[in-house]
Amino acid sequence: MNIRNLTATAAIVLGTLANASWAEGSTDSKQSESTTINIAGHVVPLVKGGLYDRYRSNPPLSVIASEAPEVDLSWFQQLKKERVDIGFESYSPNFYYQNSRVTAIFTADLDTLRGLMPAKVLEQVQPLQVWPGRGLVALTAYSYRYCDNDSYNEIGLSVVTNKPGATSFGPLTLLGQSMSNDFWGYVLKLPVNTELARVRGVVGYNLPKWLTDITYKETETSVVVEIFDSETRKVDVTLETKKLGDASSKETLVTNSFTNVDPKGQLTTGYSVSRQLSHASSSSSDSVKLTLTEGSLSTYIKALKLGKLVKYEYVPEFQGALYSPKPL
Repeated sequence: MNIRNLTATAAIVLGTLANASWAEGSTDSKQSESTTINIAGHVVPLVKGGLYDRYRSNPPLSVIASEAPEVDLSWFQQLKKERVDIGFESYSPNFYYQNSRVTAIFTADLDTLRGLMPAKVLEQVQPLQVWPGRGLVALTAYSYRYCDNDSYNEIGLSVVTNKPGATSFGPLTLLGQSMSNDFWGYVLKLPVNTELARVRGVVGYNLPKWLTDITYKETETSVVVEIFDSETRKVDVTLETKKLGDASSKETLVTNSFTNVDPKGQLTTGYSVSRQLSHASSSSSDSVKLTLTEGSLSTYIKALKLGKLVKYEYVPEFQGALYSPKPL
């Protein structure tokens, strides 16, 4: 099988890697009332009376059914939450009820990817080499419209890797992950647009999150995402993707796992499961337009030496469950 085609097939679900923090979406509308709580020593503003304010990641499904009767909760009814200590008291998994995402997967310079990963992580996992000198990165924009953490937008930039401790056979490993819908990665960047999502992600999941403005807008034909520079407040990265008209409604479950290092220097892993309810993909370069500026995230992406688009995935409807990390 041609390696490019193999890579494109396997990459279809890589967008959800950053899920290691899986978040929620469209927060363009402003809330009139807010309150604050303390999470692990951080003062965090919340939507007053929102899901997190009332239930701290453990809302009864009966409440979700009452507030969002259009949401199919059958999948969540099969999952059991457990109380966990992740630097603060929470519940695992965290539920994401109504969400959208778009993912663009590119080849990138393999040596650069290795250089951005901690040495301790590289002892266990390696970026997958899909052809000589080239690895894969997934750039994903998430709109979490309704979840246990209220709503927020998130951008994930992840390196595709092998499973910890397993031998990497490059394209063959990628094919195996694709066939099992079980992907592994290392999250490079994960900006979000609410302080609640930032603090929970950094403290509870050891993820590289920071707070900045992110807009996720839809037109009749496209999804337009703008990521702003947290220092200059100017548009940093723009990701414009096409709405694909042949979206499948066949339910697909995908697991995305990540490896990283906690504040004590210990290796940890976490994972998320995505229930894709509507999804389509394309390999056409016309499906994605990535515009970079001189901003900090753009500069970081430029250094990856991105190649051609390998796969674009349009997922206008999915649900998710994010599990708390554990020592490797």
